[in-house]
Amino acid sequence: MAHPKRRQSTTRRDKRRTHYKAKMPQLAKDSTTGELHLYHRAHWSDGKLYYRGKVVMEKEVPTEEI
Repeated sequence: MAHPKRRQSTTRRDKRRTHYKAKMPQLAKDSTTGELHLYHRAHWSDGKLYYRGKVVMEKEVPTEEI
């Protein structure tokens, strides 16, 4: 079985792999809001942060001190 004599550098390896990439970003439709967003990314909608159809965080509204 053939083995390389020297280890190939990460730069050379990465140069070879630069051509394998998606043409356009993949979009998903959220089941709860119906909004389009990037796969595996949380997105804001109506002041709430959604991920996988569930509310993860709500935006705080600053209260004014009187």
